[in-house]
Amino acid sequence: MTRLLTSPDGTPASRFAFGAMQFGGRADAGRSRAMFDACRAAGITHFDTAHVYTDGASETLLGGMIGAERDGLLIATKAGYVGGAGAANIRAQFDESRRRLGLDMVDVLYLHRFDPDTDLAETMACFAELKQAGRIRHVGLSNFAAWQVMKAVGVAAEVDLSIDVLQPMYNLVKRQAEVEILPMCADQGIAVAAYSPLGGGLLTGKYAQGDQGRLAEDERYATRYGVGWMADAARRLAELAAELGVHPATLAVAWVAASPWRPAPIISGRSAEQLGPSLAALSLDMSPELYARITAFSQTPPPATDRLEEQS
Repeated sequence: MTRLLTSPDGTPASRFAFGAMQFGGRADAGRSRAMFDACRAAGITHFDTAHVYTDGASETLLGGMIGAERDGLLIATKAGYVGGAGAANIRAQFDESRRRLGLDMVDVLYLHRFDPDTDLAETMACFAELKQAGRIRHVGLSNFAAWQVMKAVGVAAEVDLSIDVLQPMYNLVKRQAEVEILPMCADQGIAVAAYSPLGGGLLTGKYAQGDQGRLAEDERYATRYGVGWMADAARRLAELAAELGVHPATLAVAWVAASPWRPAPIISGRSAEQLGPSLAALSLDMSPELYARITAFSQTPPPATDRLEEQS
């Protein structure tokens, strides 16, 4: 059974999460607050940030919004994206994150990425100590390959610690997680919070209309989503959205949520207006037929064994 992520008062994590990566960056304080309020009005209780986001402004702004609602919210942050996964670095970054958030305890602490130069035993021992001290409630991993997750699961068990949630990239044009990551999480009972459900904005259809965004501004995103067939998949999704009278972003987010592995999409935006179509996915009725139609727009990755003849 998948582990249940809850807030301090026992409220289960909402079906969607909100990613505050834009807070204090592309979204100023006013727009950030408007997005937070829109999420709360829609019933979202799960908010995600990281030590490295917008030089700390993301955590600071989010911390200022939590207020009296804190016990009913699930707050997640991440450490170790820079500086490695050594205990001293994790503790220093997490202490700073807690100060920014104004929290003694954070519900989920993620190791932001795998560090090949640090013994996982040191990292997991640090997380175990933080949990025993009441500083964190759930342990997460982000951007890990399946073998890296299973290595962490084994090492964590040695210090009576469980890996509770994984944060992989997952969207209609980035489906590598289907090969091993999502089945592994289902097998191990690890919850999944999937980031980039809109493919860096590609699946909103805005780039086909000449609008700007991360794919045009960030070389990493341009490379990540610059494969020709991906643009074609985005075009077909936009055509279907027009046929159904909905926004392409609504279909893209609802498709992730409707996956057989039931990941929680991490939605985000630069304004409440931009966020609206993603929030609308909460109420979209994704039938099996519609899910299959959208799935056919992209390439299904081969199985881990690469035995295509066995793929159903």
